[in-house]
Order: sequence, then C-alpha cells, then structure tokens
Amino acid sequence: MTAIDPAQPDRSTGEPENRLLQNIKDYTAMSFALLWQRQAIFLATTILTGFFFDPVNALLFYGVILICEVQDLMLAKRVPRLGPDQHKAIAMMVAWILLNTILSSTAICLYAVSVAFKQPVGGHFTPLFFLFAAALFAAMNNHQFVWAMSVRLAMYGVSFMVIVVKDIWVERPELSSDLWLQFFTVIFVMYFLIDCSLVFLKLYRKNLEQLEKLKEEHERTKAAYIAKSQFISTVSHELRTPLTSIKGSLDLLNTGALGEIPEPMQNLVLLASKNSERLASLINDVLDIQKMEAGEMNYRERKIEVHELVREAISCNLGYVSAHNVEITEDIRGSGNVYVRADAMRLLQVLANMISNAAKFSREGGEITAGCERVGKNVRIFVKDQGIGIPKGSREKVFDRFSQIDSSDERHAGGTGLGMHISKEIVEHFGGIIDYKSVLGKGTEFFIELPMLESKAIETNKQLRTLKTGVVSSR
Repeated sequence: MTAIDPAQPDRSTGEPENRLLQNIKDYTAMSFALLWQRQAIFLATTILTGFFFDPVNALLFYGVILICEVQDLMLAKRVPRLGPDQHKAIAMMVAWILLNTILSSTAICLYAVSVAFKQPVGGHFTPLFFLFAAALFAAMNNHQFVWAMSVRLAMYGVSFMVIVVKDIWVERPELSSDLWLQFFTVIFVMYFLIDCSLVFLKLYRKNLEQLEKLKEEHERTKAAYIAKSQFISTVSHELRTPLTSIKGSLDLLNTGALGEIPEPMQNLVLLASKNSERLASLINDVLDIQKMEAGEMNYRERKIEVHELVREAISCNLGYVSAHNVEITEDIRGSGNVYVRADAMRLLQVLANMISNAAKFSREGGEITAGCERVGKNVRIFVKDQGIGIPKGSREKVFDRFSQIDSSDERHAGGTGLGMHISKEIVEHFGGIIDYKSVLGKGTEFFIELPMLESKAIETNKQLRTLKTGVVSSR
C-alpha cells in the first residue's frame, strides 16, 4: 500500500475528475473537427449500399446517423462550458455521450449485419469492410474517451462475429474451407484494431502527461517571475531612498554650499558624485524594465511639437556632453511646426539615451549633431556623432537587454546595457521605429521615426481646446 500525503489532498481527488473532463473536451473537440469527414463517409456508404441493395434501409440508416450527429454537435458545444467543480454536469455529459455512442454504433452494426444477411454465404466483403473502416476510425479518433472507444469496438467486434459465425453455423464447412479462412481473418483484424487503439491511446496519454508537466512548469516559472519582479521592484525602491540622500549630499558639497572642498578631496567627491548618478540611472533603467515586463509602464500621450522637443533634449543634456569634452549642435531641417502624439518625458528619455551614447563614444573635442527632418508622413529625429562607430552584425546587441558590444572602448565607456532596449520599447509603443547607421571609425547616426499628426487632427485638437475654453469662460 502507498501512503497518502496529507499535504496534497487535491492530487487524489480533483486530478482524476480534471483528467476526465479533459478527456471529454478532447473527445468532443475531435468529434466536432471530423464532422464533415464522417458525413462524407456515411453519405458514400448510403449511396453505395442503397444502389446495390435496399435504398429504403439505406435512407433509414442515414436518417438515424444524422440524428446522432446532431446530438454529437450539441454535446460538443456544451462541453467547453463545463468546469472541474461541476461533478453532476460532468456525470450527465458522460452518460449522454455513451448513450449517443451506443445509438450510433447500433445503427452502424445493424445496417452492416442486415446488408450481410442479404448476401450469399461467404460474400460479405462490403459489410465487413464498412465495419473495419468504422472500427479503425474509432481507434484513431475516439481514443481520448476510453469508454466510448471501448463501446464502439466491442459492438463492431460482435457484428464481425455475427456475420462470419452465421455462415459457419449454416454451412458447417470443413476447416480447410474459405469460410473458416474468413473467420480467422476477422479474428486477426479484430486483434489489429485493438492493437491500433492501444497505440493511439498510449500516445494520447503520453502527450497529455507532457502537456500537464508543461503547465506545471509554466506555473512554477510564472511564480518565479512574479517573485523576481517583486524582488527587483522592492530592492530598487529601497536602494533609491538612501541613494537620493547620498546624491543630494554630494551635490551640496560640489556646489560649495557647505564650504570649500579641500583640494585632495575634490577628485574623490567628484568621482563619488559621478558614480552616484550612474547608480541612479541603473536603478531607473531596472525599474523601467520591470514595469515594461509587467505591462505597468505608464504613458501620458499628448500632442508634442518636435522642434521644441529636440531643443529641450539638447538643453537638458548639455552638461553631460560638456563633461565628456564634446560639443553638441542643433540641426532642425524644414520650416513650420511638426507634431507627433506621444509622451514628452519618455521621448526625452529616448533622446537622452541617444545623446549620452553619442557623447560616451565620441573622441575628445568631437561634435554631436541632434536634429529632425520630415520623411514622407513621418518625422525623423536623429543624433549623429563622429566617434568610434559600431561594428557590423551588432544590431541585436545594441537593442538587446543587458547586452553590450564586445570591444575595449565599450567596456571603457561603461553602461548598463538597458538604455537602447528601453528606448526601442518606448518608440515602438508610439508606433515608431528606432535604428542606426554607422561606419566603423567614422561615427554613428541613431534615429527614430514617428508618424506625424495630420493637419486635420491638429485642427480638431485646436477646436476641442477652444470649445473647452469657451465652456469654462461661460461658467
């Protein structure tokens, strides 16, 4: 006897019922999927036997089969709505399926036997073949629900024996006669059908077990992912609080608000300040990745003027660029305002990543160009540098998470390997693309393209604002 683990009561009670419900669902789904194939077989059988034997019996047989098929269709539509806890409903569904199986199998068996009885002794190729085809079809397609398959095979086996044994009983032939050959052939065919049904049944159960293991593994993976996300979020927030205080204190020291820093300490304070900024950037990137994976990234979409956006990005990153002894210039092409619909803060984050990368990989005294231009119905925002360039075949590494290009210059420049991946997610959220062009040793141009707001949409927004202003004024 095997001991029952009290910590896992569900595995001994709920699992068999869940497996039975899954079997029924698979069985009815297969039944529904093969509906027209079965109809073609039954119709061909009716026409063939009706022409050569009795058309009235053929039509009666087809009528009964149609009733059974309609009932199967109704059952197949009801089964997906069943839940594991609906024990009575599941039991009733099993009873209805078995009842309908018995009815349809009885119709097939009686019709095959009736056709055989109208033929001369030993000449039963057609009804025996029909029974063989029906039994093989059941073995191949009804193995999901063992009870239904067993009922069909048992009834078809009895019909086989009735046809061949009747001839032997009537003729009483010698053992060397063809009637005995037919009898032993039927025995072999029945063994073959049973063997086929067992093979299909074992394959189905093996696949079902593998599917259950995959589901369990998926649940474990999902639980681990949730735990990982919660851990990252908690740790990141806990790190951010003391880091803010540290960074604020270092900024006060650097500004001289607390007095002049002794010369031997200046380099150490400056290094600490730079590393605190780098750590803050890393924490923000990790939090953004976690939000994106959880689908919790918030966007405040509104109409944005692109020229102003580019100028603001240059202004916000001027200090970072100057710290790398690089100049940044503006290159806004075309006249007139250009609008896109996006989140201004998130687009500034993207441009900050592009400008900071350009500054890090530019040579000392180099120049960065940030600008925009119209490209068809899109607007392109670009950042060019005259730096070291990007090797060919590195596109996936550039936009992948925690990935950096394997070169000494990249390692010297540092970085989290998250910035461009986050930028790609943000730009694609607004229906745009992000890409780059680069020549090794000569420089790189990163650019994003976003769909421009059409003039009609802009006019509609202006009218809505005017209308809202009028309503407020009247109040």
